[in-house]
Amino acid sequence: MEKILRIFTKESGSVNQAALLLGSLTLLSQILALFRDRSFAHFIGPSPSLDAYYAAFRVPDLIFISIASLASVTVLIPFIVARMKGDSVTEEAQKYLNNIFTAFFFLMVSVALIAFFLMPYLADLVAPGFAPFYQAKMVLLSRIMLLSPILMGLSNLFGTITQLFHKFFIYSLSPIFYNLGIIAGVVFLYPIFGISGLAMGVALGAIMHFGIQALASHGCGFTPKFSLSINLKEIKAVALTSLPRTLGLAFNNIALVSIIALASFLESGSISVFNFAFNLQSVPLNIIGISYAVAAFPTLAKSFGGGKKEEFKKHLKIAARAIVFWSLPVIFLFIVLRAQIVRVILGSGSFSWDNTRLVAAGLAIFSVSILAQGMITLLSRSYYATGNTKRPLMVNLFCSILIIILSFVFIRFFENWLLFRYFIESLLKVSDIPGTEVLMLPLAYSAGTILNFILQWVFIKRDFMSDEPFIAKTFFQSLGASFFLGLATYLGLNILSPIFGTTTFWGVFLQGFISGIFGIATAVAVLHLLKSEELTDILKILKTKFWRAKIIVPSQEEL
Repeated sequence: MEKILRIFTKESGSVNQAALLLGSLTLLSQILALFRDRSFAHFIGPSPSLDAYYAAFRVPDLIFISIASLASVTVLIPFIVARMKGDSVTEEAQKYLNNIFTAFFFLMVSVALIAFFLMPYLADLVAPGFAPFYQAKMVLLSRIMLLSPILMGLSNLFGTITQLFHKFFIYSLSPIFYNLGIIAGVVFLYPIFGISGLAMGVALGAIMHFGIQALASHGCGFTPKFSLSINLKEIKAVALTSLPRTLGLAFNNIALVSIIALASFLESGSISVFNFAFNLQSVPLNIIGISYAVAAFPTLAKSFGGGKKEEFKKHLKIAARAIVFWSLPVIFLFIVLRAQIVRVILGSGSFSWDNTRLVAAGLAIFSVSILAQGMITLLSRSYYATGNTKRPLMVNLFCSILIIILSFVFIRFFENWLLFRYFIESLLKVSDIPGTEVLMLPLAYSAGTILNFILQWVFIKRDFMSDEPFIAKTFFQSLGASFFLGLATYLGLNILSPIFGTTTFWGVFLQGFISGIFGIATAVAVLHLLKSEELTDILKILKTKFWRAKIIVPSQEEL
């Protein structure tokens, strides 16, 4: 057991090592999230009830992002470390944590109570297109889910201690148990309580999320208690330090709230379709983009803080090229295999073939922006590492507003410009099914996200990389390999479809899996011929004991 636990405290030899290990752990959590979505698809399917469930998440999520993330792990750890003596828990450190715990507990509870009573009015803003019955359902579900931001916020606070004492494995278990709670809700509580059982599952998951971190924190010697005298200066310092990052997350969440509001006026099940596609595209984003961004951040901050500008640029280029290297093949793979991916993961029970095609089309549109989303996480953190929080904050604000505007404009174009509608439906092969208007929402989200990346990339080039090549070589090498990957995968599907058929799970799975492997092998061969440096680096790392790298875990808002 000691040997196993030592795996989680080793230092990493490179950004690639840390990112590869973090990506491997994130994959486990994402697989469970896919089982969660499959449970929704099987037992409920895209429907007004599931729309109400997804819409009910928006207010609790916004509270969590806007309030709970102010006491995030990355902000609190330096403050606590400054009050400790080595690994010893001092009275000063305990008192500091008590102050933070007391202030944020009462703030979270107060905001949640206000939201509880205002929920009927908030529901009109979040889902104005719902019928009164489903709007009332949404109010009930949201009120139950308000337990989640309180418990998850406190879990974030306790998670600071588990990270501080290198309990990375325990820290990473929380999102897994959170998803297990939601799955328990749909499997066991939904048959008894109906759609309310899903909200109870969210609350159950939040309780387990919090319980794990609270027990681990207690085991480390930190047991936060309510403090009668709070040092407001300490609270203010934490809040101000977290504010730029929190606002950036909140802007994106507000854009999603607006998208849900527009989707509530569309065909029933549209919110469910949007969320299914969004969750699927988030898997590679979390595994690739967030893993590299989180792994690179400490090195970037240390390099810039030490005045080592060349080292800063070197590590930024390594992480950026790695994200490009991995993301482009995933984009082509997801676009070509979109129907197989959706059908294998979600195609069960109440999830029809029309649902499959619509979610697959949404996934294809979202996939176009996977690279942009991954790069945004890295470039934003690059500015945070330099202490410049204003630049990414303003870009995120501008692009969040743009996403909201584009969502409205694209839907109007789609409804009134038949040529545009025909082009989109024909391109994505969904012209014979209803509800295709929902595809304008992922299109708006992807367009705004890509512009966000372009703006941040231009600023990064101007501020840090003006005289150096950045990602051009890697981009074109990976793009060329990805093109052949897509072509080989497409040919594989055409060859294997008559052999395996498309009417059974194993038929769809085998044709997609074998075609994907053939495409990946083709891409690797092309990259080898192009003498890709990134491919060489990855192969070298796979030969090392990369699993012994120190785990750098992202905050729970990102998990």
